[in-house]
Amino acid sequence: MNQEELAKVLQTEFSPNGETIRFFSAPGRINIIGEHVDYAGGIVLPAAIDFSIRIAIRKNEARKFRIFSVSTGEKIESPSAAYDSKHSWVNYVYGVIDEFQKLGRVADFFDLVVWGNIPQGAGLSSSAAFEVAVAFALSEIHGWNFSREEIALLSQRAENRFVGVNCGIMDQFVIATAKEGFCIALNTESLRYEFYEMRLDGYEFYLIDSKVKHSLKDSAYNDRRKEVESAFQKIKKHRPELTTLYQAEPEDAENSSFGLNEAEIQRARHVTSERYRTRNMIENLKSGNAKEVGKILFECHDSLSKDYEVSCEETDFIVEELKAEGVLGARMIGGGFGGCVLILDKEGRKDILFEKIKARYFKKFESNPELYTFRISDGVKEF
Repeated sequence: MNQEELAKVLQTEFSPNGETIRFFSAPGRINIIGEHVDYAGGIVLPAAIDFSIRIAIRKNEARKFRIFSVSTGEKIESPSAAYDSKHSWVNYVYGVIDEFQKLGRVADFFDLVVWGNIPQGAGLSSSAAFEVAVAFALSEIHGWNFSREEIALLSQRAENRFVGVNCGIMDQFVIATAKEGFCIALNTESLRYEFYEMRLDGYEFYLIDSKVKHSLKDSAYNDRRKEVESAFQKIKKHRPELTTLYQAEPEDAENSSFGLNEAEIQRARHVTSERYRTRNMIENLKSGNAKEVGKILFECHDSLSKDYEVSCEETDFIVEELKAEGVLGARMIGGGFGGCVLILDKEGRKDILFEKIKARYFKKFESNPELYTFRISDGVKEF
């Protein structure tokens, strides 16, 4: 939806006032490599994509937060930012308000309309985009001038503390700071980052959505984080110089004297081996070696499926079928348990190839996957 369309909805749903309507947009994201390491002190390599959450917002004098979702048709009005157990989507707004309040920044009451084309539950971070869009908008309309990095951290805290998902910083950070045409190598421990151009001449990235919807709060995501933390504590007893699991070596996970149980061994093996895959990925992106980039994608998926156990039958099927068709690389992305597969292949093959995969997928699962093409985009902005 453009400005005119969003403004029309806002003016239709809420009583008019003289306040200026402003418009903000936050992108979805992919992650090239570094999956499930952003809460283990690891380096991630995400990029923003041109799917987005868009909001129209204006202050009001109704002494209520009035929020309308175009996609669900729900209108929520509340005099406070109290947790809403019946309408989970609005807690992404309330969580952001709550975090600003903790910093002594009291938001004026406002009218807000939200629309988006980021597929929900597809592993493209629609919820983080919503949080970042709201946080950036509130900072701008109140003149608080929070930096993009501060917006990312505040949005993460909102999801951790208010929504109840113990996510890492990657999604909010890339959505807040992204640059068109570039991915970000983000050290999630130090928050230092640098940009790398996403350019592999003659090749393209695209996505296939399994249409298996996941919810991080209802999935085993929080369990995985607990397993990572417990594995780290056991290894740290024997290697006290470590500050994160990501710094450990793959052989540490396999050391029987460290006392890790089987699940902890598997999780630690993924996290520690992902460090080497990420290092290799950055070097091959810089040199333009598309074949090696693809190989690393397959290796990452294998680790996520077997060691981290966050894939599912449907995404495994898509990856294996793509491999059999000779694509350069593919892997599941996002929290897991469904969602999208990221593919790298030669330009010009995706449509014919997708039709083959789609037919086989439907025969096995009686469901249709969906093909998404995308462009690497900027981060959150006013438009």
